[in-house]
Amino acid sequence: MPRRSWLLCLILFLLTHRAFPLATQPLKVGLVLDRGGKDDKSFNASAFRGATRAQKELTIHLKVLECSSDSAFVPSIRTFAQHGYDLIIGIGFVQKSAIEAVAKQFPNLSFLLIDAPSTLPNIRSIIFQEHEGSYLVGTIAALTSKTKSVGFIGGMDIPLIRRFELGYRTGAQSVSSLVKILTHYVGSSSEAWRDPARAKELALLQFSKGVDVVFCAAGSSCLGVFDAAEERKKFAIGVDSNQNWVKPGTILTSMVKGVDQAVFDSIRLKLRGSFTGGTVHMGLKEDAISFSIDENNRKVLTPAVEQEALNIREQILNGLIKVPDYYHLNKPLSTPK
Repeated sequence: MPRRSWLLCLILFLLTHRAFPLATQPLKVGLVLDRGGKDDKSFNASAFRGATRAQKELTIHLKVLECSSDSAFVPSIRTFAQHGYDLIIGIGFVQKSAIEAVAKQFPNLSFLLIDAPSTLPNIRSIIFQEHEGSYLVGTIAALTSKTKSVGFIGGMDIPLIRRFELGYRTGAQSVSSLVKILTHYVGSSSEAWRDPARAKELALLQFSKGVDVVFCAAGSSCLGVFDAAEERKKFAIGVDSNQNWVKPGTILTSMVKGVDQAVFDSIRLKLRGSFTGGTVHMGLKEDAISFSIDENNRKVLTPAVEQEALNIREQILNGLIKVPDYYHLNKPLSTPK
């Protein structure tokens, strides 16, 4: 090739690559789930749904790790950090210490923590107002119950789940002070989120004592509650994700937390360069907390009960109803047996 032509090609090459730089690598997002995994039909499943939506709509590189035990959180999160992942997401309060430990070691990386607060500058914490949604499904339970006796089954006996319980209890008793609430917890370790057999036993016990609607906040353990409700022809209320489809006609409604939306929005913020640390509260006002209505529960959740729940929702939003928050109480809530 003549020298003049070679120089012309070189100039064109340089001009082209200056005007059109090589495409940057896609945003790398690491999602860490607990043993419940992406198929728990509840909390983890919602986070996974939000991340995979981002993968499709925002074209990110997504890697998901499902930890077989709590001890696997730190090495899993650290592996993402060591490989330079741009955003690392930990789902649930049980990952708080692990996320914070790794975030301190990698201050230039961004982390998202769901359901637990953190003061570290590179961690964005999402705190949902579960008590608001629990209040709403408490009123739905009490309005639907024929025995005026409703139940609550939590996973671990911890402040987060006590927050659900207090909201549910207050909502139910706002319908009538005569409404009884029976409460049990599945266990005292993280296995409480993955023990449907034990949860089923507790639900059957509550049904035997006259309860006809049970709200379950216990991760995949709730599947046992749903089985018990179906067997005894009673009602159950789902949690975190819309679980109406799991047992159509048995699940009265679900108290939905927008974990999927929180994950998706945080990934989008990171892509736009506007991701920041700090604590973000999400509740009824942000449409991040709701109760679900669809073809699976339309026949059991009556229009009258739905309308009353919507009226109460508006009263909460307008400040006419103050939902008590367990986090703000000075003393523990007693648990009736």
